[in-house]
Amino acid sequence: MATSRSSSGRPGPGGRRAPGSQGGQKPRTGQGGTSFQGGKGAPGRGPAKGGAAKSGAAKGGAGKGGAAKGGSSTGTGQDRGPRPFASSEKSSRRMPATPYRPPHRKRRPKNPPVDRLDQHDPDGVRLQKLMAQAGVASRRVCEEMIEAGRVQVNGETITELGIRVDPDTVEIHVDGVRVQLDENLVYYAFNKPEGVLSTMEDPEGRPCVADYLNQQKNERVFHVGRLDVETEGLLLLTNDGELTNRLTHPSYEVPKTYLVQVRGPMEKGVGAAMKAGIELEDGIASVDSFRLVDSTPGHLLVEVVLHSGRNRIVRRLFDAVGHPVEKLVRTEVGPIRIGDQRQGTIRRLSKTEVGHLLASVGM
Repeated sequence: MATSRSSSGRPGPGGRRAPGSQGGQKPRTGQGGTSFQGGKGAPGRGPAKGGAAKSGAAKGGAGKGGAAKGGSSTGTGQDRGPRPFASSEKSSRRMPATPYRPPHRKRRPKNPPVDRLDQHDPDGVRLQKLMAQAGVASRRVCEEMIEAGRVQVNGETITELGIRVDPDTVEIHVDGVRVQLDENLVYYAFNKPEGVLSTMEDPEGRPCVADYLNQQKNERVFHVGRLDVETEGLLLLTNDGELTNRLTHPSYEVPKTYLVQVRGPMEKGVGAAMKAGIELEDGIASVDSFRLVDSTPGHLLVEVVLHSGRNRIVRRLFDAVGHPVEKLVRTEVGPIRIGDQRQGTIRRLSKTEVGHLLASVGM
């Protein structure tokens, strides 16, 4: 007859082994595979090496059954459960990269309908190319100007690309300023020193404008108007005959600005009298504006603007009011200014300056 053992490992009644003995069921484990008994050995047997039972917690507190993948346990036997996102889950949740697609741009028609425009010349030069050659801007910027409605051809505003024009007969304006297309026409500003004649040659050998035309000797230019030999300042030089005629004709009333140094002090009312008009030997003359710039003991610096081109008109006006001129400098002619240009030098006017100069006399 089979004998049973006690709970110490001996067979009990009926030959069954007690729970926890060798060959019996494994100890109950909690979620994650760790022992509820915190790593103690089975009843009736001593603790295993390192304090962990063979069927209990393994090294580090995990049983042979081990925690589930991604699981962990604390030293007290409490299980935290699996982490919410495993590394494999992260990679599986990533969205696929979207390839870059550039924004759609509407293509410009290659052949815009320009035949209906009155200014279109099929045998001419493209408008934007002609503008770029004239120095207005790059061809791309000229195209943007045309599309923005800033360009006029013979008085007609052009907004379509592809128009062709005849460079020999066309007149182009950008923002109301004429574009000079004739490359043979030149425009210079000369800061004339005192003692230089406003002529291209002098039989007596005195200094004249031609002596300062070093780089411009191959260009036949002439001076626009005159400055007397004692007067300094701005003198325009060009080979544009039409512009010269308009700048010097009284009907266009081109303003000229002068700085005048006279002896002081000056009594009140002189400026008002000069603006109202002073009787001279060749008729009444006046200034458009009169402004006191600076005052030092015994001297005054006055700025006057007038459009008259009569000979020595500024000196004669100040002589008439009892203040002879000590020094006279012309600083502006129309929209052109002498600025900080050194005395005795000649500079070429920019395209913008030429455009404003032409516009000032209706060209």
